[in-house]
Amino acid sequence: MVMQPKTDFDIVIIGGGIVGLASAYKLAQHHPDLRLAVLEKEDHLAAHQTGHNSGVIHSGLYYQPGSSKAKTCTAGRAELIGFAQRNEIPHEICGKIIVATDRKELPALEKILENGRANGVEGLERIGPERVREIEPSVSGIAALWVPTAGIIDFVAVVEKLAELVQGDHPQNKVLTSHRVTGFDKHDFYTNVVTDRGRISTRYVLNCAGLQSDRVARMDNVDVGVRIVPFRGDYVELTPQAAEKIRNLVYPVPDPACPFLGVHFTRMIAGGVECGPNAVFAFKREGYTKTDFSFADTWDALSHWGTWRLFLRYWRYGLGEYARMFSRKLLLKQLQRLVPSVNLEDISPASAGVRAQALGPGGRLVDDFQIEATASAIHVLNAPSPAATASLAIGEHIARLAADRFALAGPEKQRMRTS
Repeated sequence: MVMQPKTDFDIVIIGGGIVGLASAYKLAQHHPDLRLAVLEKEDHLAAHQTGHNSGVIHSGLYYQPGSSKAKTCTAGRAELIGFAQRNEIPHEICGKIIVATDRKELPALEKILENGRANGVEGLERIGPERVREIEPSVSGIAALWVPTAGIIDFVAVVEKLAELVQGDHPQNKVLTSHRVTGFDKHDFYTNVVTDRGRISTRYVLNCAGLQSDRVARMDNVDVGVRIVPFRGDYVELTPQAAEKIRNLVYPVPDPACPFLGVHFTRMIAGGVECGPNAVFAFKREGYTKTDFSFADTWDALSHWGTWRLFLRYWRYGLGEYARMFSRKLLLKQLQRLVPSVNLEDISPASAGVRAQALGPGGRLVDDFQIEATASAIHVLNAPSPAATASLAIGEHIARLAADRFALAGPEKQRMRTS
């Protein structure tokens, strides 16, 4: 029998966001003898997509029935709420309405209703103008969907709790910040993960690097077939007086011809109401202001033919998004379609986030989650919204995939391999 060399860890997880920590948590639950390390390049966890999203617990309405998004969102939502309740993480199941303001939006509203029912979303209700005003007195619409299972949560607190459990219950595990992965030194039975703080040896690698996931995969010589193209979403916030107009979550009916959900009103778990986001091409993968620029990131995106095909397909939509980015009056017009009484003095600039969207060479946005596995690594290449809501279900899937690909049959077998 070939004796395998001792390594620092059994699995190194790259990325300290919610998918990386949820996967580490699930691996530790199923295989408590594993030695796990989570590497985060920033000096704190949840520094990018997890810490810059809207904090919404999604219900699973918009996703193609049978897709990974649909299945993991429904299962993950229930598990996330239970996790938050057990660990006293701030959250609230406040519900949301999806509002049609024009008759031409009614077929799309009906399609969302059908999708939601097919995906097992509980309590969905198609409502008329009177019920809309009862739920949200300031909202104007001809019809809507009431979604009682939607909510809000502190996703950063979720990540911090997951990190605590991964290490506290399993002292052999480590969550290491300020560890930027710069490459891999691969051998027959192990890999040296090269970081700016030194080398860490591991049997297997799990790539949950989000905005950098395609680059990490290419470091591993994996032909990913996609390119991460960043889209920034800018938000504005309502003044405290205007925020009283919004009781829950208020969404428009998304345009089926466009890839994003449209500008909506989001009540935040820490208080206040944010409105947005837009969706504009970002000139830096981790750039959260209008002027952030990275030559490497811009070249990476614009040298990809798929990016230009995407621009050609959605050029009208894209111009409108850029116009609203620079004009609060144009953004206000979008907001007033849902809440006519909002005015310019009610809004001011707020936060921004960057969405890591995988793009194929044909210029098509990868619609579903994409996870690729090799003999010694698993690469999460596309995990946009609702990945935060679905994170524990995604982590469960990854743990089971790792058990299969890496032969993690159980604690006893794990002890034999690492001795």
